Amino acid sequence: MDDVIKLDAANYKDLLKHYIDTQDEQSLYGVEQVSKSFIKNHILPEEIVNLHIQALAELYPEMSEKFQHSMNFLLEAMISYGLAHQEFQMLREKQFEIKSEISVAASMQNTLLGTTKPEIEGLDIGVISVPAHQMNGDYHHFVKGKNGSLGIAIADVIGKGIPAALCMSMIKYSMDSYPEDSMEPKSILKNLNRVVERNVDASMFITMLYAQYLPCEHKLHYASAGHEPGFYYDSEKGTFTEIETKGLVLGVSSDAEYEQYELKVNKGDMVILLTDGVTECRDGDRFIESEEILEVIKSYEDLPAQEMVNKVYKHFERLQDFELRDDFTLLILRREV
Repeated sequence: MDDVIKLDAANYKDLLKHYIDTQDEQSLYGVEQVSKSFIKNHILPEEIVNLHIQALAELYPEMSEKFQHSMNFLLEAMISYGLAHQEFQMLREKQFEIKSEISVAASMQNTLLGTTKPEIEGLDIGVISVPAHQMNGDYHHFVKGKNGSLGIAIADVIGKGIPAALCMSMIKYSMDSYPEDSMEPKSILKNLNRVVERNVDASMFITMLYAQYLPCEHKLHYASAGHEPGFYYDSEKGTFTEIETKGLVLGVSSDAEYEQYELKVNKGDMVILLTDGVTECRDGDRFIESEEILEVIKSYEDLPAQEMVNKVYKHFERLQDFELRDDFTLLILRREV
């Protein structure tokens, strides 16, 4: 490589002299090619300036002292610039590595936490979950029971990024390990609370609402661990009511008990479950009110549930200039018959 650099240095000096004498385009094209060789051989900016000073000194030994001093001044400036530039390049490479690792982790999260929206006769289901960044701190999951019931989990980790994603993976596999006869919402939350309390850092909390829909009775059993309560839509009255819930966030106390509630779902009624990424959407600097969310949902009530959640998401995405500040998960169940 030293021979290549010496050759480039010689070419540089020749090109410099030719350009000073003629100012022609050929010299400029030539130095452009030499510059590409410098980049290829990782020659630093200050080394190029030093090469320029040496070439001038050889070509014009009578060069004035003041001009030489000015070139030395430029060399010092380029040394500082070169150090800063090297540090910047190292940070860029590190940033690229981290982004690449996060991208792999996000892909693994999608695979590990993936759930399929089930087909339940007489029940229209719509769900959308969009992360604000690469990793999703929200989680939703469907479980079909042998008795025809449908288990629905929706959760939010208070804390984002890779730690949140790892927590969600733990929650998912804990639920998968429970026998089907213990899938009562209050039992699920009680068991998960013990898992979180033992295994998750005290600074990280998880909110969750677990519901079990029984199509034969048209009833929704549910329990909450400090999660957003959600809403019930009475189609006959055309009104929304906040779903009654109370319960301690997962991981706070090992002996926490969770109250179970029951909700009768009539034909045409809807159950809306969500995370705080929906309720804390902003319009400029203002948090939107719950009533505004419900008005938007109601405006799409004639659409299938999946189209409804897609339209609602698009509405709030536009409202926030297509920049989510928090993970956004919205789930709607509508009884059809």
